[in-house]
Amino acid sequence: MTELAPALLTDQYELTMVSAALRDGTANRHSVFEVFARRLPTGRRYGVVAGTGRLLELIRDFRFGPEQLDFLRSARIVDEDTLAWLRDFRFTGDIDGYAEGELFFPGSPILTVSGTFAECVLLETLILSVLNHDSAIAAAAARMVTAARGRPIIEMGSRRTHESSAVAAARAAYLAGFASTSNLAAGGRYGIPTTGTSAHAFTLLHDDELTAFQSQVAALGKNTTLLVDTYDIAQGIRNAIAVAGPDLRAVRIDSGDLSVLAQHSRELLDSLGATETKIIVSGDMDEYSIAALAAEPVDIYGAGTAVVTGSGAPTAGLVYKLVEVEGRPVVKRSENKATVGGRKTAVRRHKPTGTATEEIVVPQGVPDHESNDRLLQRSFVAGGEIQPAAALAEGREHLRQCLISIPWEGLKLSAGDPAIPVTIA
Repeated sequence: MTELAPALLTDQYELTMVSAALRDGTANRHSVFEVFARRLPTGRRYGVVAGTGRLLELIRDFRFGPEQLDFLRSARIVDEDTLAWLRDFRFTGDIDGYAEGELFFPGSPILTVSGTFAECVLLETLILSVLNHDSAIAAAAARMVTAARGRPIIEMGSRRTHESSAVAAARAAYLAGFASTSNLAAGGRYGIPTTGTSAHAFTLLHDDELTAFQSQVAALGKNTTLLVDTYDIAQGIRNAIAVAGPDLRAVRIDSGDLSVLAQHSRELLDSLGATETKIIVSGDMDEYSIAALAAEPVDIYGAGTAVVTGSGAPTAGLVYKLVEVEGRPVVKRSENKATVGGRKTAVRRHKPTGTATEEIVVPQGVPDHESNDRLLQRSFVAGGEIQPAAALAEGREHLRQCLISIPWEGLKLSAGDPAIPVTIA
């Protein structure tokens, strides 16, 4: 399957607005759009900004070439004047926003896009599709990392989502603190550590489990993970140690009552002298099932479906709204969807100890600084020039520090108020 050109990651209604604005002369009015969430998904106390690095790459390549223009012409989607404008399209505006790995809350201006109306509105679907997906995955993954209490988590969800989404999800999960991914494309593209075991199919292929384990160890050595629950787990562990010896890296359990099985498996491994052999558990793991195993002898978790689907919140609920035209604040007054007009900036306020206490959002201006305040927005694109992007590892560390800074109540998995309040000054 050929990957779509970024320019076609656009909704038709955006081209409709561009065409109409070009015709009536409003296309070049200087405009400011903002990305924010009206509310957090049910049960969540914070959101996580993710996908900015991917988004900037897509904006850099956002061009309408002959193939895209021919499609728009043949489908009669836009007129010739609009096609001529699209042929020369380059984003020439500015984009500022929260760093990847930053936390956000309802009303946080996490991305500000300014330029002509036409060029800004054309990016709406691209921006929202990237940030809504990646931020949803990162928030779910961050909750899992918190629940794991320092134990590594492997991202294993590639088979539960679209092939392109799988790569983006692995990136977002790693940003959130996952240790590795099974997705090789994500490893190759983003330098994420990769790992993997084998499936039940490999065991079933062979005449018996012992033969399957012998084959895997012969090919990969003792630094591998043997899947021991195809038949009987206890016998599977005995077979694994009989083949690999007590130096086997790990065994994986993918089904059953994981709490009981982890205890019994640890006792059996220790009795066989395999005291350093790790226990990996997988099988529909989410933040709640991970938290439920906190007291059990589990060394590594494998999370798949839940993480790549946002663990019940597949979108971050972000919106992209026009807030300023030619320096004049504009607002939407629809019931339950009202906006606050004007370009905004924000700071995160902290106690001297480093604990975050409040986020202050100021329309049309820069908030007064206190010594423990931290400005939240940075420049991503200036005059159409994309600024050097932060490394994925930098965003990962940034999120780790942000999670340390919020009050401990904000890390609870139960429903509650946002971890810190947002004040519109």
